[in-house]
Amino acid sequence: MSRQSLHILGSTGSVGQQTLDLIKLHADKFSVHTLTAQSNIELLAEQAVTHKASRVVVGDESKCEELKKRLSNTDIDILAGREALMTAMETPADIVMGAISGFAGLEPLFVAVQHSRRVAIANKEPLVAAGHLLMDLADKHNTEILPVDSEHNAVFQLFEKENASKVAAITLTASGGPFRDRAPEDIENATVEEAVAHPNWSMGAKISVDSATLMNKGLEVIEAHVLFNLSSEKIKVVIHPQSTVHAFVTYVDGSVLAHLGAPDMRVPILHALTYPDRADTNAPVLDPVDLSTLSFRPVDSKQFPALDLCYRALKEGVGARIALNAANEVAVHAFLGCEIAFGRIVEICTRVLDEKPAQDSFESLVSIIKYDKSIRDFTRQLIESEFQQVPDMSSKKESIA
Repeated sequence: MSRQSLHILGSTGSVGQQTLDLIKLHADKFSVHTLTAQSNIELLAEQAVTHKASRVVVGDESKCEELKKRLSNTDIDILAGREALMTAMETPADIVMGAISGFAGLEPLFVAVQHSRRVAIANKEPLVAAGHLLMDLADKHNTEILPVDSEHNAVFQLFEKENASKVAAITLTASGGPFRDRAPEDIENATVEEAVAHPNWSMGAKISVDSATLMNKGLEVIEAHVLFNLSSEKIKVVIHPQSTVHAFVTYVDGSVLAHLGAPDMRVPILHALTYPDRADTNAPVLDPVDLSTLSFRPVDSKQFPALDLCYRALKEGVGARIALNAANEVAVHAFLGCEIAFGRIVEICTRVLDEKPAQDSFESLVSIIKYDKSIRDFTRQLIESEFQQVPDMSSKKESIA
């Protein structure tokens, strides 16, 4: 059996690194063609040599010459810039792992869907902002879309397509993040270090903050709507501190199916890479003996108002989803830069939904990108004019990748 070719969008991030960890374990099954990164050329070059990549792409063009020096003794093709990233995704591959953080991963995914057999999506923002177009494009090109988010991958494994109309509800679990046991007033001025200190998962700074606000789970509700064509009323969320049960699917006959596993992203990544087959993992394997302490509780909307905001955006339509995603990315960036307090993130997103600029139709990627930019500009202006009142966090400001 020939090895499957693989492109990894965002290979130096958390998901990208774990994907390569699995590729090394199953070198007989996969061959790495293209690796991409925005600026971390040290790690990108190391990955390219280790995994014998055919091509690398660095988004930051100013890093290209240094990357060429690091790979001067190889025959690896080296490209740089946004357009080069799009061009690289035109090369057909068996699997594309989409792991570029945030909205930035949207355009290359659209190209990849048109040229590759399977696209595994690890970042939720493209599906939130443009899922209706992406799924239609995938259908047109007969491209498989597989979710890598642990919760959506769990639903995917539990979801009986032949009984899709018999699904009564799906339930996504949320760890509750670092502030799950703290009162709302106690986290208003939480520091960056506190917000990114996730108790269960090892993730990048942006998604860690989203977990702390529970915005990530709200965006996952929208993502689930796109992936599984379910109404908002059929998508539920519960707090599950242990992160052992990743999702439930409830059928009309009363059957409730649950997906359990260790809180390790290598499990859903490997499933997305090998589906419909399964392969050995180097991740921890859950022992049923350890299941006696599992607990679940409803989400407190006062503690986590972001979740209700996401349900609102889902009901209001595509424009509201684009606006919420864009506003959140800008607000989280401002928080990570210590420009605003933690408690202002959701407040800013709410204001943007309330006051967002007029919107056009969203029947093309260009229209979505244009509206996304207008929302980002609007959000930055809002922060600068009304919210840029910095609490005493200057001593806490550090570079968090």
